[in-house]
Amino acid sequence: MSKNVVYAIVKAGGRQEKVSVGSVVVVDKMEGQPGDTVELEPIMLVDGDKVTTAADGISAKVTAEILRDEKGPKIVIVKYKNKTGYRKRQGHRQKLTRLKVTGIK
Repeated sequence: MSKNVVYAIVKAGGRQEKVSVGSVVVVDKMEGQPGDTVELEPIMLVDGDKVTTAADGISAKVTAEILRDEKGPKIVIVKYKNKTGYRKRQGHRQKLTRLKVTGIK
């Protein structure tokens, strides 16, 4: 006996994420306020033994709720050229959004 496992691979923020109902994912910054509902583009849907891809035509929709906006870890960028006295230091923190998947229909 196999369990009826439902999950989807969605395109979010330039990457692909494996999501199921109730899972929390962190993606690149999305427009919207905390509590808003957004729709993610499904690439593949697995429903038990049945696998549907975007090439087959997915009629499913993946909805998620925006939990909060975040910042990623600090990345330090250092440029240095030997014997010239050139040094440049720069930092960066990527803006991210935390989503909770509410439904796969």
